[in-house]
Amino acid sequence: MPAIMEGIVNHRLRALIRKEFGQIRRDRRLALSLIVPPTLQLLLLGFALSASVSNVKLGAVDDNRTSASRELIAVLSESRSFRLVSYYASVNQLGDAISQGKIDAGVVIPYDYARNLQRGRSTTIQFLLNAMNANTAAISQGYAEGVIQTYNNGLRNQGLHTSFERIVSSSMNNQGQVQLFPAFLYNPGLEDSWFIVTGVFGLLLILNSSLVAAGAMVREREAGTIEQLLMSPAGASEIIIAKIAPLFFLLFLMSLLAVGIMKLAFHVPFHGKLPLVLCGAGLCILSGIGLGTVNATFSKTAQQAQLMAFFINPPLSALSGALNPVEAMPAWMQTLTVLNPIHHFAAIARSSLLKGSGIADLWPNFAGLLIFTLVLVLLSVWRFRKQLS
Repeated sequence: MPAIMEGIVNHRLRALIRKEFGQIRRDRRLALSLIVPPTLQLLLLGFALSASVSNVKLGAVDDNRTSASRELIAVLSESRSFRLVSYYASVNQLGDAISQGKIDAGVVIPYDYARNLQRGRSTTIQFLLNAMNANTAAISQGYAEGVIQTYNNGLRNQGLHTSFERIVSSSMNNQGQVQLFPAFLYNPGLEDSWFIVTGVFGLLLILNSSLVAAGAMVREREAGTIEQLLMSPAGASEIIIAKIAPLFFLLFLMSLLAVGIMKLAFHVPFHGKLPLVLCGAGLCILSGIGLGTVNATFSKTAQQAQLMAFFINPPLSALSGALNPVEAMPAWMQTLTVLNPIHHFAAIARSSLLKGSGIADLWPNFAGLLIFTLVLVLLSVWRFRKQLS
């Protein structure tokens, strides 16, 4: 064992590592790329990517023009879900405004609205939604139903026996009812950012690691420093370790910065063990470095490396489950996520931080991530040795 350690940390390897750190220190663009872009990406994606919808632009056609109809519009517009933009004289004008993108939703109140309420009759209002974005339309529909339900309960308290609900069966009142009391585990406040940033964390580790490793390797080849290393007494294994170690160290510091941002900016709870997450982050970084090194060995210029990354990174991002639930994908596509290291790290980060899961629950994801790391690192070493020869 001492002989092995002496071989790993011999003076040639230490000199090569110092040379790599010195080269990185002189390259300000590389240092900035390890700090500024990941920080901005994590903050922007964490705040921008959200499944919640607010301030939906609302238009109204009020054919009733009474205090009751104005109250209903006020209830809709005073919620944070909708923002009243304008009144329209007819449904046709309302439809034109939706088609032109001036508003996203519209409510049409009939002329007999207040009269039906006073007489205890059921009344119907029409709610129009721009379904070009199906997700936004479905969420807006749920918001509108919630607001109307609250308004409906207020009318009952005033003694107005009306309902905006659809009655499925006339004999429903003669049957028992089932009441649902949901309990939201691991995220009681339904914070969308907790799901987003824990997925973006792994996405940034893989993508930035691969881009930085590929860029550094291609620049050295273009500068001719690899040929100089071949003339040194260092062996191929020492050169490879010296290339990987500084990048791994700096990228691991980037992961610590990302963890701090998740805690301070997004208040992600840390129920599990942080060393477990950092261990997964280390494997994720090594996978990214291996992927970038393999990319660099097939590329002759920086432009070729960027072009190859364009064909590699988008599929990795789309099939990772980092930004969208895996369950939302088609069944045949869900199986492909098992072959994605970002997917395994996202599962590790979310389960450990939010649920407090340990290694007993996460070992399949760690095993999958370890396999990908070994395969990519060994492939990059083999390709780099072949290039050196």
